[in-house]
Amino acid sequence: MGYRVAIVGATGEVGRAFLKVLEERDFPVDDIQLFASERSEGTFLTFRGQKVKVQALNKRGDFKGIDIALFSAGSSVSKEYAPKFASDGAVVIDNSSAWRLDPQVPLVVPEVNPEDVKEHKGIIANPNCSTIQMVVALKPIYDAVGIEAIIVSTYQSVSGAGAKAIRELERQTRAWCKGDKIPDPEALPKRIAFNVIPQIDVFTENGYTKEEMKMLNETRKIMHDPNIKVSATTVRVPVFYGHSEAVSVKLKKEISPEEVKKILSKAKGVIVFDETSSYPTALDVAGRDEVFVGRIRRDLVFDPGISMWIVADNIRKGAATNAVQIAELLTQFAMV
Repeated sequence: MGYRVAIVGATGEVGRAFLKVLEERDFPVDDIQLFASERSEGTFLTFRGQKVKVQALNKRGDFKGIDIALFSAGSSVSKEYAPKFASDGAVVIDNSSAWRLDPQVPLVVPEVNPEDVKEHKGIIANPNCSTIQMVVALKPIYDAVGIEAIIVSTYQSVSGAGAKAIRELERQTRAWCKGDKIPDPEALPKRIAFNVIPQIDVFTENGYTKEEMKMLNETRKIMHDPNIKVSATTVRVPVFYGHSEAVSVKLKKEISPEEVKKILSKAKGVIVFDETSSYPTALDVAGRDEVFVGRIRRDLVFDPGISMWIVADNIRKGAATNAVQIAELLTQFAMV
């Protein structure tokens, strides 16, 4: 059986990745429809060797006949159009933050809480990219010994801020290498070339950014644990693709680093770097769908505690691949 699939935000970084991942994973697509803003109307993208024309989302009267809609067009678009797609019979898998904390909308990472897909009422939320890779690595440990608290510092690539941020890093780096005046930042709050920026999204009243609060609230929802504590510092770094995280975890029971390595080596979607001097980097994970974990060691503050280094491709596992995996769950559970 094949499915009629729509991609909203098809010309963006994640939208193009949706097409690639659907093709690579041989998702059963009978028909694919591509939507974007009027600026991209008439653009052609390739899917399985065929050219597909991009439609203007705001010019479509209804969305009947679509089974699954993959959204990555921003929160405002999702809030307006996801309910329209859902009311016309599609299941929406949304990559924005619009629906993640809605109690009526499942927030799903297939390796962590696949059964939550069954609770959908037409919309399923894809978590924040940094949250996805962290919970994939931590859920097997949580199941084994329990987790009380998480301290995480992220090192997030510019692709997480979209195509404009990618071009900004390119322009600033080229200018620096030529000795030219470095262009002022537009997509990011400060210059990113040869710099790190400890701000992702806007600041909230408690001094944390929205990105940092997402990691707390989304982790609690995905893990079904309102008591787990998360303190995050999210940082933008001059890397094009791949998010990295330094994570320290306060455990409920003692477990050795060797036991953690054994548990994670058997976990779905996780690749463990076992040797102390061997660890994954953003360049290593580009184009991959797994979550990579290294530098697993006893934490020197939390007792019992474990520290580790977690890396993943934010455009793939952090967005497109996770969404397609959710679509696969829908087909497995015969919910579309």
